Parts: sequence; C-alpha cells; structure tokens
Amino acid sequence: MTLTTTTHLNLPGTAREALDHYAGVFGGRVEATTYADAGMPRDLPGADRLLFGLLESPSGFRVMAYDVPGLTRSSPGTTRREQGATITDRPFFLSVRGDSLAEVEGYWAGLADGGTVVEPLAASAWSPGFGMLTDRFGVTWVLDVRPA
Repeated sequence: MTLTTTTHLNLPGTAREALDHYAGVFGGRVEATTYADAGMPRDLPGADRLLFGLLESPSGFRVMAYDVPGLTRSSPGTTRREQGATITDRPFFLSVRGDSLAEVEGYWAGLADGGTVVEPLAASAWSPGFGMLTDRFGVTWVLDVRPA
C-alpha cells in the first residue's frame, strides 16, 4: 500500500497560474483538467478554468489546485455541493490518495465519524473512488483511489 497526502488549493480562477508558478519554482509537470474537459459546454463562462490540477516534482513536492466556481467569501467555513460543483470558502483541502478502494474506505470511515459528508465516496469519471467530507474538527478532506 502506498498512501500520499497532498495540499489541495481552492483558488478563485488562478489555479493554472499558481501551478505553473510552482512548477517554475520546484520543477515538475502540471497535469490539468478543465471544466470543459470534464463535459461542461466550452462556450460557458469558466469552462476553461481548472477542475483538477496537480503538480508533482521529481523531488517529491506535490500540490493540487482547482478554480472554485463562483468563489465568494460570504459564509465562513462552508463547503457544499451545488449543481454538480463543490463550492467552498476554505483556502485548502487535505487530499489523501490510496491504491485501492478498500484502503480508502477504511480511512473514510474513520474521518467521517462525527463529520459531515460533502460528497459520498463513490466511483467518478477520474477515479474508482472519490469522496469529500469535513471531519469533526472542521478539516475538509478529499479522498480518492489512484487511477489505474
């Protein structure tokens, strides 16, 4: 089993710029998926923004980032699903990626105890298992299974 944790930055339209900057600082290659790449009509505003971004450098530095749709600072400490998108005012999530669904389900059960599920752990377009929750301490976690 290999488990990785990664800081997941939630940015207001600057995710690609931030990841490109960090790649210049730490090296590595940016993997990026836009909302349009995931099925949003390309002519809609924000379709070119990042739904998923990852920088992993040869030295082991990792950071993820995405552009929060309609990011506002109106409700401190909120993370919710709205029309298929995760809306949050939190500056980051903690992302945990495991090798198998069984492994991730164990972590999920522990973190969900006393917490609030934002998005249930289930198969997604990019992973055999993906879910999001806020634990009893107010930390928002993204858990997923490493794609094959």
